[in-house]
Amino acid sequence: MPDAVAFSVRAAWQQELAQAIRDPLQLGQLLDLPETWVQQHAGARELFPMMVTRHFVNLMTRGDCDDPLLRQVMPSADEYLERDGFVVDPLQEQNNEHPGILHKYKSRVLVILRGGCAINCRYCFRRHFPYAEHHFGSEQRRQLLDLVRQDTAINEVILSGGDPLLATDTQLERLLSELESVPQLRRVRIHSRLPVVLPSRLTQQLAKRLEQSRLQSILVLHANHPNEVATELAQGLELWARHGITLLNQSVLLRGVNDDVEVLSDLSEKLFAAKVLPYYLHQLDAVKGASHFAVTDAVALTIAEGLRTALPGFLVPRLVREIAGEPSKTPLELSRC
Repeated sequence: MPDAVAFSVRAAWQQELAQAIRDPLQLGQLLDLPETWVQQHAGARELFPMMVTRHFVNLMTRGDCDDPLLRQVMPSADEYLERDGFVVDPLQEQNNEHPGILHKYKSRVLVILRGGCAINCRYCFRRHFPYAEHHFGSEQRRQLLDLVRQDTAINEVILSGGDPLLATDTQLERLLSELESVPQLRRVRIHSRLPVVLPSRLTQQLAKRLEQSRLQSILVLHANHPNEVATELAQGLELWARHGITLLNQSVLLRGVNDDVEVLSDLSEKLFAAKVLPYYLHQLDAVKGASHFAVTDAVALTIAEGLRTALPGFLVPRLVREIAGEPSKTPLELSRC
């Protein structure tokens, strides 16, 4: 794809993002939802702002208040519920040595590259995260490179957020060039929900740059339901796969969204057809305001067993929980020992 066309695609995703919906009443009107129902729940956006792309809205079923995609983004009165163990900072990330840089695991370092998202998922474990205090600017970039150069055990950099793909291709290419200068680095990993809710973000320009890098490139998507794997997303992923980028997906187990063996099996099948390998199925992080999404461990383990029966092993995501302070994700079976 010529550079001029690549630029137009990049501009297109930014334009789409600017048209994101932030008002529950507007969302309700677009989906023909009962106004009284919308008003009953709309106030919860004071706890966490609402934001959703029009692409994602177009994947929802009109008139269905229980649509699994709608449930992920629509404010809910249930967010006011107080439940023991559900806290503002469930993974204890907000007080770290280097703002914007999380070094939780021995061989990997995670960068909060951008604080914003294209969609505000109501269950987000960073819904209370003080992004303004973790801005990734020139000083944080210097700290990151110093940290990686000094600690030769680090061989992978993870770009996270918010959503790192809110950075432009040019900004990402510059950072990639700097990371390539660190000899022991082997991989760069991008964790992003943006392609799922804004498939036009999967530009050929960025795919080509990642393909040319000496670092292995991995894109980890975040899709929770098979209805999220739209035709436009599959086409973009096909493009990135042709450029040699490893494609993985992680989901969160959510009550009323995907707590069902058939739904998760369909998700795995659709992802694999789009060149994406299921990676993790996370138990919900206990963030304040999201307790109504929680699935018990007993139910989660039953679902995991059902997936192992329904799917070939390579399509079964690992059921895990992240525990603050632990050196890795914990498989749920081990967390009960």
